[in-house]
Amino acid sequence: MILNTDDVSISSLYPVEKTRFDRSLQTIQTDRHNPHPMSPVHYSVYDTKLHFYSSFLFRFVFNYKYMHNFQKNFIEFAIDCQALRFGRFTLKSGRISPYFFNAGAFNTSGALAQLGSFYAQALQFSSQQFDGLFGPAYKGIPLATAMGVALYRDHDLDLPVTFNRKEAKAHGEGGILVGAPLKGRILIVDDVITAGTAIRESIAIIRASGAEAAGVLVALDRQETGPDSQQRLSAIAAVTEEFGIPVTPIISLGQILDYLDDHPDLSEHRDAMAEYRANYGVA
Repeated sequence: MILNTDDVSISSLYPVEKTRFDRSLQTIQTDRHNPHPMSPVHYSVYDTKLHFYSSFLFRFVFNYKYMHNFQKNFIEFAIDCQALRFGRFTLKSGRISPYFFNAGAFNTSGALAQLGSFYAQALQFSSQQFDGLFGPAYKGIPLATAMGVALYRDHDLDLPVTFNRKEAKAHGEGGILVGAPLKGRILIVDDVITAGTAIRESIAIIRASGAEAAGVLVALDRQETGPDSQQRLSAIAAVTEEFGIPVTPIISLGQILDYLDDHPDLSEHRDAMAEYRANYGVA
């Protein structure tokens, strides 16, 4: 089976046993044997060289170079739901931001259904391999749940979903975990990474359960440094460097800027956004 690079997103959720990457032809050739269609976990990359090239290709093309239609649609969806707003906002860090992203604004059943589909589509363009989903309390809980439903509804993938409580329960089943037991490689699903506190806590919970953090999927990469950062690293880059796991966003600040360039009705916000990125953006 020969896949064009444009088709990789469709196949990346499904397992293959042998994969051959032809850089000159820009195609990926796969030989599929005994696939496991209910799991996106072991879909390829038995060859180290392939894993390096394919992972780099996915991350470079998806996160940085192009904006896919579903990412444009997600920006419009976030604006319509007022999850993405432009103006003047004071962040927890004290910075004055010209935009604000609040996943809590996806607050209807229809919005959550669409949101889950966007998370699932972003996953298709990543090279992350995992066995289950984990939603950090509190916002990560509906996000992981909505994504799990979308993966089953749209891709026939039936995955275990787990989330945590902020405080341990002393009665009933007890403990801090709700849902499936944490086993294997776990994908953390959240809205944004600001200081990385929730992600670090999630990784600690996953490891304490004997499982492994496989990566993180978020809605937005703000592409800015932390307020106390000694280095010019974004919060996402800091998590990747510290734990050695990939972090995939649905959209980035750079893509929001590109979207503003193409929409004159929102051009009044473009200069403030560009100035904010110049002041606080990663190098």
